[in-house]
Amino acid sequence: MDDDALTAHLACMPLFAGLSASELDIVAGTVTERRVKAGKNVIKAGNWGHEFVLVLEGDVEVRREGNVVATLGPGDYVGEIAVLNDARRNATVVATSPALIGAIDTGIFRWLLGEIPVLAERIALTADERATPPDE
Repeated sequence: MDDDALTAHLACMPLFAGLSASELDIVAGTVTERRVKAGKNVIKAGNWGHEFVLVLEGDVEVRREGNVVATLGPGDYVGEIAVLNDARRNATVVATSPALIGAIDTGIFRWLLGEIPVLAERIALTADERATPPDE
């Protein structure tokens, strides 16, 4: 995706809704795109988190102990808990179709959160929701 297309794509994602054009350009400038074949891991449980991952195209499954806990598609994201907490990944994420992901390196991701406070707030809410197990 060229820079303008990526910026336009990010603008349609709920995580980045309402950001200014300059903020979207900043975010787009931090994203490294990577194609992933169906069946391949995007993230592997137990590995150290070194990037935040955006699903730009395709679908992925989030799996814990072999169980699918979420199915994500374009506009979704994963990896925030490990990146924010300097922790190991708590789930494996597998592409279930050919996918295009956008990766943001941990250090750059943390810098972004400092530069764009609303983004930090949204990520913190997601991390809290995902870290809290559902009521049984």
